[in-house]
Amino acid sequence: MSARSLLCAGCLFAPAAHAQQYNSDNYLSKPHGVATLIVTAGERNAMIMNTFSLLPRWEFTVAAYLFHADNDPQTGEGYSTSLYAKYMIHENKAQTGGLAVKGGTGLDPGYVNNAVPLKDAFRTYWTNAPLTLPLFDNKLSWDIMPGASVTRNYGANEELAWAFTYATRMAWYPTNPKWCIAGEVYGSEGETRAIPEYRIGLRWEPNAHVVYALTYDDEFRGTRGAGVEVGVMLFTPPFAGLGRSH
Repeated sequence: MSARSLLCAGCLFAPAAHAQQYNSDNYLSKPHGVATLIVTAGERNAMIMNTFSLLPRWEFTVAAYLFHADNDPQTGEGYSTSLYAKYMIHENKAQTGGLAVKGGTGLDPGYVNNAVPLKDAFRTYWTNAPLTLPLFDNKLSWDIMPGASVTRNYGANEELAWAFTYATRMAWYPTNPKWCIAGEVYGSEGETRAIPEYRIGLRWEPNAHVVYALTYDDEFRGTRGAGVEVGVMLFTPPFAGLGRSH
């Protein structure tokens, strides 16, 4: 690991927060009616993401990514988009852990494969299941997110290509739930393999409406990791809900 990686940055903020710069997600769907805006900027890619909790236990997300293949933020070599939905299946009584399921279309830069051009992101469909386990009286929170993807018109024969995707993240809250240190590993195996990467970082929530994060990401065997990335996540008061909350 390079010395730069020891700068560490970004993390899973308590059970109330979400992926932000991480591929891993937790089980939680935000309260009914809340909208979230996430903006990140880094050496490999920039992102803007909007999430809407339009129905109880449901979230609907649209995201756009600008990709810097040469790790130079001054140049943009491609773009990608994602559309997906998330449903919270189970939450424990303490509201510190649970299970959800997600599904959608489009590519995240962390799972980019050279054989699938970024502009053809909607050739890929995916699903995963975020599981959150609270440990040691909530000092640690562990997210496990297995999944799968399928890509249409892949390769010279334009066949279906399948992959197993994985992401796992562990966050440590040393003093209080307002800030944490976290580490993540993610990648995919199969016909559309992505080189495994790690991400480490710090995350801070000064109040209920904003979360800041700083992360460092690199490949285990390669040089095309995301590098240093900063991000902010903003939450609105509940206003966009449909139907009745419960």
